[in-house]
Amino acid sequence: MTTQIIEAVVFDEQLTLSLVELSKACNVHAEWVLELVDEGIIDPLKKDNIHYYFSASCLKQAMAVKNLQRDLGINLAGAALVLDLKKEIDDLQTQIQILNCEQNR
Repeated sequence: MTTQIIEAVVFDEQLTLSLVELSKACNVHAEWVLELVDEGIIDPLKKDNIHYYFSASCLKQAMAVKNLQRDLGINLAGAALVLDLKKEIDDLQTQIQILNCEQNR
């Protein structure tokens, strides 16, 4: 018998995280999060001279990148590409569902 650990995170879309909070939630250094910003993987909701604030969707993206790096050894540019392609696939699947619903009317 094998034991499998499944990790799940529930997101409140209204949640706003500081740079420190996002870093802690991902268990990474703040510098890594700033690299995600530099790569365009996540965008802060707002930033001033020294403070960054992020949405819950940024946490989701950051965790996805962390998992891609851990599981596949992908660099940040590769992770950005994977996430872009995943979003495109999701958008296309949504369009297919809409077309199927319209066709079945």
